Amino acid sequence: MKLNLSLDSGRNHGALVLADGTSFCGAAFGREVTVDRPVIAEAVFNTAMYGYQEITTDPSYAGQIMCFTTPHIGNVGANEEDVESSKVYVSGVVVRELSEEPSNFRATQSFDEYLRRAGVMGLTGIDTRALTKHIRDHGAQMAAMAATGADPTQAQISTLAAQARAAAGMLGKDFVSSVTCKAPYTWDELPWQLALAGKGRQTLTQEQTLSRPHVIAVDCGIKHNILRLLLDTGFRVTVVPASYSADQILALQPDALFLSNGPGDPATLGYIVDTVRALVGRFPIFGICLGHQILAQVFGGKTYKLKFGHRGGNHPVKDLTTGKVEITVQNHGFAVVSDSLPDNVQVTHINLNDQTIEGLAVPSARAFSVQYHPESSPGPHDSKYLFRKFFESVVQYRAPLAA
Repeated sequence: MKLNLSLDSGRNHGALVLADGTSFCGAAFGREVTVDRPVIAEAVFNTAMYGYQEITTDPSYAGQIMCFTTPHIGNVGANEEDVESSKVYVSGVVVRELSEEPSNFRATQSFDEYLRRAGVMGLTGIDTRALTKHIRDHGAQMAAMAATGADPTQAQISTLAAQARAAAGMLGKDFVSSVTCKAPYTWDELPWQLALAGKGRQTLTQEQTLSRPHVIAVDCGIKHNILRLLLDTGFRVTVVPASYSADQILALQPDALFLSNGPGDPATLGYIVDTVRALVGRFPIFGICLGHQILAQVFGGKTYKLKFGHRGGNHPVKDLTTGKVEITVQNHGFAVVSDSLPDNVQVTHINLNDQTIEGLAVPSARAFSVQYHPESSPGPHDSKYLFRKFFESVVQYRAPLAA
C-alpha cells in the first residue's frame, strides 16, 4: 500500500511487509534499519489510547512489532519514569501519525528520539486502520520492516516478504529465558506519584519491610508497576529468575508466590510449570497473564494461540463470582483451553468479547490467577483490588503461624 500521509523532509521511506505479502509503506523514524538486515517479528496491534511508553517497555512484547490503533502517537513525548522495565522490548513500532513536538511538562525527549536511543525502528504514515483490520481478519503473523530510502521497489517488497515468511512464528518459542532477570533482587520502589515527578521515586528500606509477608515474584518478564503494587499492598518483595528451582525458592522462606506476565508460547515453559507444581499448596499463589497460563498448566490445563490476541486498555471482563464487569488492560496472544481444565479448577472470569477464560481459582491450593493486567499500567484501575485479595489471603495463611 502506498504511503497515505505526506513525508516530512529528511525522512526516509520505509515498508512493513507481512508474511502473506501484504505491504504498508510509510516514513522511517527511530533507528533505521535496511532491507538486508530488517526488523523481523510478529505484527500485532494494541487498541489502548494511552501509555505508549509503558507498552513499548513491557517485556511481554518481546519479539513483536507494535501497531498502535490510536492515530496520534508521541503527543506527550517520553521520559525516564513512565517505563515498565529497563529497556524498550518491542521490536518495532508502527503509527498513523507521529507527533514530532511533544507537549507535556514531564517530557524530556520526543518519542522519535526515545526509540532512536533504544535502537528500535518505527514507521509513521502507515494506514494503521487497514493494517489492524488485516491482522484481525487474517491473524497475527510474522513481518519484516526496514527503511528503503526512496519509495520501496517491488524487489525490496519481495525481499522483505520472503524474509518474513522464512521466520518462525511465536508458536514453540520460549522468550522468557531472554527477558528474565539474571539474579535475585529485592524491590523497594513504591507507586509513582505526580508530586514526586522528576524528584525520584519513593522507596522503602529493608528494615521497613522486614516484618512484612515475603512474596517471591517469578520473573517471566515482570512489569515494574506489578512490583510497585505488591510492595504498596504490604508485601516484602524478592524477584527471582524464571529458572529458579522449587528448592531455591523455598530457601528464601516465602509466604507467597507470584507468577508474572511475560512473552512467548506458554507451552514451552515446562521447567517453570514443574517448579510451581512442586510448590502448590505450600502458600498462596497469584498469577497474572503468562502466570495465569502457567498456573493453568500446573493443574493440567492446555493453552492455544489466539488468532490476533488481546492487546489494549478497554477489554470487558466479567467476574463470575460477583457478576461485575471490569474494563481491563490486556496483552496476550495465547489463552487457556476451557475444556482442558479439571473439575477442581474454577473459571472465575470470562472475556465478554469472545468468552475466553480470563480468571481461574483453585481454593484447595490457595491459588488464583487472571489473564489480564490488574496493575493498570497503562489502563483503568478496575482490577487493582486483586492485589489486596492476594495480600489478605497471605495474611490469613500466616495467621496460624503467628498464633
